[in-house]
Amino acid sequence: MDLLQSYSDRNDNHLDEPENQGEIPNSEANSSPDASPPRLLPAKSAAPKVDDTMLALTVAQAHQTLTKPIDPVQHAVAFNPTYDQLWAPIYGPSHPYAKDGIAQGMRNHKLGFVEDAAIEPFVFDEQYNTFYKYGYAADPSASAGYNYVGDLEALQKNDGVSVYNIPQHEQKRRKLEKKKELEEDEVAGGDVDKVEIENPATDTWLLKNKKSPWSGKKEGLETELTDEQKKYAEEYAKKKGEERSGFGGDKGEVVQDKSTFHGKEERDYQGRSWIAPPKDAKATNDHCYIPKRLVHTWSGHTKGVSAIRFFPKYGHLILSAGMDTKVKIWDVFNSGKCMRTYMGHSKAVRDIWFCNDGTKFLTAGYDKNIKYWDTETGQVISTFSTGKVPYVVRLNPDEDKQNVLLAGMSDKKIVQWDMNTGQITQEYDQHLGAVNTITFVDNNRRFVTSSDDKSLRVWEFGIPVVIKYISEPHMHSMPSISLHPNTNWLAAQSLDNQILIYSTREKFQLNKKKRFAGHIAAGYACQVNFSPDGRFVMSGDGEGKCWFWDWKSCKVFRTLKCHEGVCIGCEWHPLEQSKVATCGWDGLIKYW
Repeated sequence: MDLLQSYSDRNDNHLDEPENQGEIPNSEANSSPDASPPRLLPAKSAAPKVDDTMLALTVAQAHQTLTKPIDPVQHAVAFNPTYDQLWAPIYGPSHPYAKDGIAQGMRNHKLGFVEDAAIEPFVFDEQYNTFYKYGYAADPSASAGYNYVGDLEALQKNDGVSVYNIPQHEQKRRKLEKKKELEEDEVAGGDVDKVEIENPATDTWLLKNKKSPWSGKKEGLETELTDEQKKYAEEYAKKKGEERSGFGGDKGEVVQDKSTFHGKEERDYQGRSWIAPPKDAKATNDHCYIPKRLVHTWSGHTKGVSAIRFFPKYGHLILSAGMDTKVKIWDVFNSGKCMRTYMGHSKAVRDIWFCNDGTKFLTAGYDKNIKYWDTETGQVISTFSTGKVPYVVRLNPDEDKQNVLLAGMSDKKIVQWDMNTGQITQEYDQHLGAVNTITFVDNNRRFVTSSDDKSLRVWEFGIPVVIKYISEPHMHSMPSISLHPNTNWLAAQSLDNQILIYSTREKFQLNKKKRFAGHIAAGYACQVNFSPDGRFVMSGDGEGKCWFWDWKSCKVFRTLKCHEGVCIGCEWHPLEQSKVATCGWDGLIKYW
């Protein structure tokens, strides 16, 4: 309050002072109590004033010197000229592409300056063609009305029509006139009977009314085929017939079936076949142990191996399916060599399956064929095809149904054949994607299938109706399924890098407590399998490893680095409890 009082008193004093006391200094006049900030004086430059126009002219002159072409008569150059100056044209305006010159401002096109057209393209075409046909056209430079240039007599004669607006009656009249002229020419050219001209069966009529360059020519009389042509025609017809015969239209590719035996002799001194199991082969003990080291490597496939199967019950032979179109069978117990090669597919072999006694086996190839082979002789007993790629083949495990073949196809169907008759007896058609696996459960009365549609379906054998459909939003595709030795559980390789366990009881429920993970199998149909005593689960993975888990604890027991690339298949030996075979895309089969 005191401050405000003193401030008002000071102002009163200022008002009381006479005006003519002289100028008060600026700083004092603007001064105020201690709270106000000090005032700053305006800035002044000590530099002399410069004439801007002269400076601008000097700069412009220098720029002109730098850009103007060098005079060829000049003997000395007082500055460093640029490349553009040295090569600039001497006389006249510079090239439109040059960086300087009058053309720079005027150019609106790569090739210079293009004026805007004052006439529509259609109108231009019309007048252009009219001028060339009739000799007159509308004058585009005329400001009002239609002024014509060219042949004015023709203009009056044709009533000013253009080529695009001839009246319809005029068009018809012209066509008739043209036709008449042609007829007169024909008659003048040679005496032609009027009746022939009007008869559609004659050549004259054809020539007169021809629609295309070929319609006037009549086919020549058919001559006898030569022997060579006949032979070719027969071969072609036969080939076509082969393609169309059988079920499903297009059949698989036909390849001659061959087989080569690589062993010493097909029968030993006692007359036993080379596929006969050894008499003393039996399980050494009940407990299975996880292998630690490599025992043997079979190499013979020139490309990757897609599947391996041990000989049923005994495992003294191992069958392998190769991407090199060959199927090979190898000795396990004695020599460890390839015993026989089966060649009957033209593309990679996808799946293989032994019958119960091992004397025959099935192969499925990408050439759309399924072949049933005799293991011993290497002969093809029968071939089946629907014209689609089979992804999985299985025989019904029942002894009395060994003639029933099931195949999961790329066209979403599971097809059932009776191999004795070669007829398709049933089609199971419910999946929404290619079928990947078929697994028999419940004493072979039912089977479970998985597909690219990320679902599992359970079927009653022989009845094409799904009895259980399993599909959850979190499920992935399951390209490999294996049955536990106690037949109560299914292990499914899920493509989200885990193995899921489903019950084979009525509900087919997911066992949430059992889950095997750690391996990287995404994107690969790595086979999952069990040890014969059911204590271990094993699977290949995309990095060439073979993983072993403990069934009870679900913990990883061991991993073996088996292959370069993908380890696609693994099988536990049915009798030797601590031995495992693996196969990979490096073309090798390894025995551990």
